[in-house]
Amino acid sequence: MIDPDILRVVAITNNIRDGQAGLTARALAAIRGGATCVQLRLKDVQPRDLIEIAREMVRVLPVPLIVNDRADIAIAAGASGVHLGADDVPAVTIRTIVPQQFIIGVSVGSDDEIAGASGADYVGIGPVFATVSKGDAGDPVGTAEFARLAARIGLPAVAIGGISAANARLAMDAGACGIASIAAIFGVSDPAAGARALRSATETSHPARAPH
Repeated sequence: MIDPDILRVVAITNNIRDGQAGLTARALAAIRGGATCVQLRLKDVQPRDLIEIAREMVRVLPVPLIVNDRADIAIAAGASGVHLGADDVPAVTIRTIVPQQFIIGVSVGSDDEIAGASGADYVGIGPVFATVSKGDAGDPVGTAEFARLAARIGLPAVAIGGISAANARLAMDAGACGIASIAAIFGVSDPAAGARALRSATETSHPARAPH
């Protein structure tokens, strides 16, 4: 069973505009700011290059590395796990070929995708808010629907999609064990500051929930 603390702030990579070394440096900065996990998501990078990047990150990052979509690359690179989309190989199938401690996450955005969470350790539910980071993300589900889906699935649930320091606490109050973001961490000039703001937001009580 996964430690939910690992999922508190998931920093999702966006590109290698500054090369492999630059991406790794940005990931390390995000971790200094409070990111508890890094998801390697590089849609336009060739598999040969992706595995090299993953291996380097496994070597230097002090937090778990989760590879987006590619379980084969995650396994070959010695990463901590994989995050699967609705069109990827099912989690139940991946579970039969990976080590016991290997982390499997699955994206869920509707009731139709809940069955895909079978065999997973956690789910990423969203987009919770409107996002421009993922062109195929779909319409935002909102915090009430996030809470409903999370309750139905019964696994640790990470909120993703349009997450910012301004709304991260709303997601936590809806039952999220953590939040994941591309734009608020890797899309800003200072990933450490971006991650720090998100981490602080997840740990600060929402005004409506504050004790009297």
